[in-house]
Amino acid sequence: MERSNQRAHGRPGERSGGGAGERSEDKAEGKVEGKVEGKTEERPVARPVARPGADRPPTIRGVAERAGVSKSLVSLVLQGSPRVSDAKRRAVLEAIEELGYRPNAAARSLVVRRTHTVGVLLNDMRNPWFVEVLDGLNSLLQAHGLRMLMADGRLDRRAGQDFARTFQELRVDGIVVVGTLPDTDGLAEVAERLPTVIAGNHEPRLPRVDLVANDDERGARLATEHLIGLGHRRIAHIAGQGLVGELRRRGFESAVRAHGLAASAVVENGDGTEEGGYRAAVRLLNPSRGSGRSVAQRPLAERPLVERPVGERPTAVFAFNDISGVGALSAAQELGLEVPADLSLVGYDNTYLARIRHLWLNSVNNASHEVGRRAARCLLDRMEHPDAPAGQQLVAPELEIRGSTAPPRPA
Repeated sequence: MERSNQRAHGRPGERSGGGAGERSEDKAEGKVEGKVEGKTEERPVARPVARPGADRPPTIRGVAERAGVSKSLVSLVLQGSPRVSDAKRRAVLEAIEELGYRPNAAARSLVVRRTHTVGVLLNDMRNPWFVEVLDGLNSLLQAHGLRMLMADGRLDRRAGQDFARTFQELRVDGIVVVGTLPDTDGLAEVAERLPTVIAGNHEPRLPRVDLVANDDERGARLATEHLIGLGHRRIAHIAGQGLVGELRRRGFESAVRAHGLAASAVVENGDGTEEGGYRAAVRLLNPSRGSGRSVAQRPLAERPLVERPVGERPTAVFAFNDISGVGALSAAQELGLEVPADLSLVGYDNTYLARIRHLWLNSVNNASHEVGRRAARCLLDRMEHPDAPAGQQLVAPELEIRGSTAPPRPA
C-alpha cells in the first residue's frame, strides 16, 4: 500500500508521470512543468546563448588569421600596395573570397582620409544630355576606383549651395558640376576646400575650378550656316537661358549677319524644355498671330523690329536643344506643316531624342561623352595638384545630318 501511494504521488522532488527520457524531451522543447496548487503549469527555460561573434560578418582580423598574415599586411593588400609579395597577396585574396569579407568603407576612409567618392551635381536629371556626360565621366572615374554620388539641382532651387555643402559633409574627394546652376554662392565656398570641375557650362569662373564645355557659339554657327546653305532666308532661333543660351544665340546672330540675313531672322525666347519649345514655335509659326509685326520678342541686336505681312513665317528653325526642338516639331505638326517639306528644323546636343526614327532630327553633336571624360581627367589632375591655376577646355562640335532639313519650297 505504501509503495502504491509512492508510485501514485511520487517521492519528494520528483514529477509525476515521467521518466528521465520524458524530462529530456520537455527540456528540448524549451519548457518545464511544475505543480502549483494541484495543477500543472509550463514555464520557459533559458535557451543556450549563441557563441559571441558567431553571426557577425567577417573582419579583417579573421582574414589575417585565415591567410596566416598580419592585419597590417591585409590592409596593404586592400590598398593595392606594391610592397606585398605575390604569394601573400594571393593568400589574402583567397581568404577574403572564402570568408566573404567586405571592407568597411567608412572605417577605411578615416584611415586614408579619402572616401573614393565624387559628388556630381546636375541641373536637371530629366535632360537626356546629362546621360551621355555621366557616361563619359563615370568611365574614367570608375577606372581609378572612384564612385559617383549624384544630386539633382532641380529638386532644390538653392542646389548650388545646399547640395554642394552636403557633398562636403559626406567627405567626397571632389565635385563635378554638370550644366547650369541657379545659385553658385555655396559652390564657390565649397570649391575652396574640395577639388571642383564644371562640365557643360562656361560659368562661374572661380579660382582653381576647371571648366570643360562644348564650343556652343561655334556649334550654333554650324547649324545656322547649314540652313543658309540649303537656301533658307527666313530663319528663326528658339533661344535658351544662361550663358550657354547666350553663346548659341550669339553664334546664330553672327551667322545670319555674315550672310546679310539679319533683317529676316528672328529670335524667340524659350526655356530649354519641350513645352517651352512648343510655345515658342507656335508664336513663330502661327500665321494668324500678331498685327503684322515680326513674331520676334527679341529682335536681333542693333536692328529695329521688322514689319512684314501677317502669315510670312520662317521656313527654318534652329532650336536651343533637342528637347525644345521636339516641342517645335509638335507645334509644326499641329499647324499642318510637314518637316522638312514646309519647315526645316535643327536641334542641339545630339541626344537619343534626335536619333529616334520617327523624329530623325538634325542636331549639333556637342561631344557630351568627351566633355564628361575630360571633366573626369581634370578632376583627377586637380586632386593631384589642388593649387594649379584654373583651366578651360572647349570641345569642338559637329553637325549630324539626318532627315529634318531640306531646301525651302519654291515661292
